[in-house]
Amino acid sequence: MQEIKDRSVFIHVDVPGHEDNANDLPESFNFPSLQTLGEDLVAILDLLHVRYVIGFGEGAGANVIARFGLAHQSRTIGLILLNCTASARSVKENFKAKFMNWKGKEVSQSTTDYLVFHKFGHQLMNETNPDKDVVVSEFIKKLQGDINSKNIRHYVNAFLTRKDLPLKDYKLDILLVTGVLGSYANVVEKLHRDLSKNKCTLLKIERAGDVLSEAPGKMAQSVLLFCKGQGLLTSVTLPGIERQRTFSGSSTDSDRPSRRRLSKGMSMEDYDRPNIRRLSISVSETNKN
Repeated sequence: MQEIKDRSVFIHVDVPGHEDNANDLPESFNFPSLQTLGEDLVAILDLLHVRYVIGFGEGAGANVIARFGLAHQSRTIGLILLNCTASARSVKENFKAKFMNWKGKEVSQSTTDYLVFHKFGHQLMNETNPDKDVVVSEFIKKLQGDINSKNIRHYVNAFLTRKDLPLKDYKLDILLVTGVLGSYANVVEKLHRDLSKNKCTLLKIERAGDVLSEAPGKMAQSVLLFCKGQGLLTSVTLPGIERQRTFSGSSTDSDRPSRRRLSKGMSMEDYDRPNIRRLSISVSETNKN
């Protein structure tokens, strides 16, 4: 990922009340739906003066970023969705939700169990995994540590009450990623069957459930391949392939960033390197907004 990181700008977004050490959301706070969260993400791009993005999300975040892509297709180049669910909650989720104690000030055991199963269900069922207890305990510690545990239930409830996600209406490229051992592998496979194979690619990673922690190398390579397919990160070579030091060929002008002609004398490395200073926000600029 290092070369990808050197040539990219990642904009991480916290949903309301989920930043580290956040205060309790007031009882009167109307937590937004996944649809509202997705639609409103464009405000962040406008604030940072970012025209186009590749959306990347995991789990509920994948559902949110997909809704952003649907609502603002002119602002996206493509979507990378990890363990994305497109349908409303299943009967199984309805059953689990009945046992959740939403009124508690701390994360109830049933809520914690649901979140753990959502992310690590494959490991919980694998008795031979020696790292299972360590990984799960670290996740629970995070839930009960920097993240405000009282606010978590609002986000989980928004996920459980989500509406169907009409990804068939998305016209650009989508990369669906899941681990074969993951709890939502079947759901992701079903989503892939419902979408156009000309625009949607499914990546199933063997012997993995939590892809980001168990197969980061394969995930990074998939991100690179997807970006290259959009005409981005062209100066980054795949592992094992010798870097080409010259660039030949021509391109035509277009309003899409992947098609813009290189400036005279600009190398491919310079073309890929983002202008971080353009995204800086001063106090005066913020006050003007």
